[in-house]
Amino acid sequence: MMFFKHKSNNDMIEVIGQDDLTNLFHDSVVGRYQVGEEQQDPETFKKSDLLFLSGETLPLCWTDPHYRENQH
Repeated sequence: MMFFKHKSNNDMIEVIGQDDLTNLFHDSVVGRYQVGEEQQDPETFKKSDLLFLSGETLPLCWTDPHYRENQH
């Protein structure tokens, strides 16, 4: 299980589709909010809307198919 927070509301999200998370050609993941006492229904979240719990952005190797082209 991996947990992230949503940029707009800081709510915690459990990412269910972890293969999508590290696949740089997928721009979204399946997850569910971790709020309240009942388990929430799965939703699709854009990776660009997610942060690590520490507030750091996701690494480019997870989000940008051209990240190596930008290196000098």
